[in-house]
Amino acid sequence: MATYDEVKDVPNHPEKYLFDVRNETELKETGVLPASINIPLAELEKALNLPDNDFAKTYGREKPAIDAVLIFSCKAGGRAARAANLASTLGFTNAKAYAGSWTEWEAKQSKN
Repeated sequence: MATYDEVKDVPNHPEKYLFDVRNETELKETGVLPASINIPLAELEKALNLPDNDFAKTYGREKPAIDAVLIFSCKAGGRAARAANLASTLGFTNAKAYAGSWTEWEAKQSKN
């Protein structure tokens, strides 16, 4: 599981990937996590199976290596857990969910 502090520090670690698997309409309602790449859960398997060049063109970042740290977030953690499981099934060895997801992020950000 990824923690709030780890997610907050992702912008300082370009070797890590933060994927927000919420739908675009949800992002418009709430905002986005810094340095995150939005890939809705329904599109995740297709995205992670894209050829390297297609992934880079579509998402503006190199496709993660099979051993890269992948952190998945959603609104409350359920879809993030499913996304991490899916990535693991596809062979990614360092996939994890941010259990608190947007709900925790928003609560902790409003205290700062």
